[in-house]
Amino acid sequence: MRFSVPHPIPYQGSKRRLAVAILSHIRARHYRRLIEPFAGSAAVTLAAAQKGIFSSYVIGDVLEPLIQLWQTVIENPGRIADQYEALWLQERANPIGAYYEIRREFNKDNDPAKLLYLLARCVKNAVRFNPSGEFNQSPDKRRKGTRPPTMKAELFAAHRLLKGKCRAISTDFLPLIQQAQQDDFFYLDPPYQGTSEGRDLRYIAGVSRQRMIEALAILNEKRVPFVLSYDGYCGNRKYGEPLPETIAHRILLDVGRSSQATLNGNHDVTLESLYVSHSILQNQKHTIYSLEDFTAQASLFNSLV
Repeated sequence: MRFSVPHPIPYQGSKRRLAVAILSHIRARHYRRLIEPFAGSAAVTLAAAQKGIFSSYVIGDVLEPLIQLWQTVIENPGRIADQYEALWLQERANPIGAYYEIRREFNKDNDPAKLLYLLARCVKNAVRFNPSGEFNQSPDKRRKGTRPPTMKAELFAAHRLLKGKCRAISTDFLPLIQQAQQDDFFYLDPPYQGTSEGRDLRYIAGVSRQRMIEALAILNEKRVPFVLSYDGYCGNRKYGEPLPETIAHRILLDVGRSSQATLNGNHDVTLESLYVSHSILQNQKHTIYSLEDFTAQASLFNSLV
């Protein structure tokens, strides 16, 4: 079961499909504020706001143009919609050349509207940065990205959900955790370990396993509940080592065949880990669930509003 939730900022790895499974761990209205320190598409925040589960929201990210983009969505979606349309129309005569020109300009001025265009047009909506901090993903030659009327509708829908309720902050995740209060609820979706350490570095800033463990220990000490997406499997390929059981319960979520595997003609299934703080789950052993297992949990949203 899915809810009709706006999704204006396309982002590979977005948890839009998993929002029901993630938010199903909110058992009662004990929490005032949802904090999502690794914003990306802010899919979980938007899903929670759609159902009014929290009274306020905080989205954070170290990628400053992304936070500027979210601030504009919250405050003035018409402006970003117009800027996006102008960029989208700019590529009519020479789509690939226009993309590379806009990418070059973004790497100089960090314009949030250009970031939105690049995310909508790049391969698999996958944000990638080189070691110098420059956006370096290539254009998707098979599609043109979100059409301006659709993008405008998505931007305004997100604006209506977040206006007056959400703060967007450009920050590392740790200060948000250090400032956590007992009526807060955290959803954390950092880059997977497999893309944060070693040679396969893709993002503007990764998060080491040890640093994440130390941060979660702070939340546990404060008794602030959290759900974390941090590692997983795709076929025989493993993304990171499981976190210690003393930190949180681990649930393996079967999300089906990976899109990349499908393109390659393979049948690899993706398993994503959800780590749920001990303050939420009691006596839960890690088990493999499918998304359908959480369909019944979707009724929980209706009981919360």
